[in-house]
Amino acid sequence: MLEVDTPYDLQRYVGQSLGTSDWLEIDQARIDAFAAVSGDDNWIHVDVERARRELPDGKTIAHGMLTLSLVTFLGAGICRVRQRSRGINYGSNKVRFTAPVQCGARVRLHRTLDAYDPVDGGARLTFGNRIEIEGMSRPAMVAETISVMYAKEAQP
Repeated sequence: MLEVDTPYDLQRYVGQSLGTSDWLEIDQARIDAFAAVSGDDNWIHVDVERARRELPDGKTIAHGMLTLSLVTFLGAGICRVRQRSRGINYGSNKVRFTAPVQCGARVRLHRTLDAYDPVDGGARLTFGNRIEIEGMSRPAMVAETISVMYAKEAQP
């Protein structure tokens, strides 16, 4: 895991890989919980028996937005800023769901720092994110996301 003291220390990593997360299994319980909070209960996500009969590999498929939501969780295992006050999700520039994540698949995140822009009290960070599926050549998702991270103290 990459560890730095402040958000300002990330500037030297622009254009570089920050690392790769651990694998995370996407089970039906996680898919069902996401369906419950998002209201997206399309049968391809939640109806195990129908998926067994009608989908090509007989498995339910995780929501694309579930996959995107994992960027924050998986990213926390890649980079840690020790002296920060808060961070916020600033948005996404590009998101593409390029392969389905089937129930039971394991995924992980590869992350790069694509841009660093100073803001008052911290930095706006643009990340390149690629979620890969174990054993598959095509990633599940590629996304450019933006976060704002604030330091505990102003930059000297």
